[in-house]
Amino acid sequence: MSPRSASVNEELRRRSRERLLQATVDLVGERGLEATTLGDIAQRAGAARGLISYYFPSKRQLLQSAVHRLMHLTLQEALERAPQPTGPEAGRELMARAIDAILDLAHDRPLLMRTHMAGILTAEGFIRCPEQQRLAQLLRETVVAYGSPDPDADYPLLRALLMGSVVPMLLPGAPMAQSRLRAELFQRYGLAWESGFPPDAPAPGGTPPGAVAP
Repeated sequence: MSPRSASVNEELRRRSRERLLQATVDLVGERGLEATTLGDIAQRAGAARGLISYYFPSKRQLLQSAVHRLMHLTLQEALERAPQPTGPEAGRELMARAIDAILDLAHDRPLLMRTHMAGILTAEGFIRCPEQQRLAQLLRETVVAYGSPDPDADYPLLRALLMGSVVPMLLPGAPMAQSRLRAELFQRYGLAWESGFPPDAPAPGGTPPGAVAP
């Protein structure tokens, strides 16, 4: 049997890495970080335990990469969902979709996202990785489509505003309603309430369809 080519080996490594990342978000979302061992993740991914250390120096870095991958895929799906927006309002629609994708993720996976945010605020802090860079590129492209004259400044602001909205949604004992936080972000960017993927709840203050949320 002839040896595998470099491209085949690279594809196998990529798939192994992605299985580990997917297993991480699944298990941490079910159990939390402390109750999830690296052995559990390897077993769920069908990979050798040592492979995790090959790719990730720590469990925290593995979690951050896994969540950033999930956020990237969720955001990409939202931005590419049919029908694709066209015309002069396309950029606003894409911005609305981006905001809703991240807020919905926090709503649907609270334990996972709470654990992720807590890790970012620790001494280990924010870790740059390929998954984070893909997420950053999508957010930056959204800011460009929205019409920002200075995407290098406005992209970090959008990221900060999204993080600042996710935290109060996940605050144990005193969470803020997703609709209220959505209204604040939509007001900041001048977006109509029915843009993006509006929740079943009405706009705070009873904003009529077609109007910008208060």
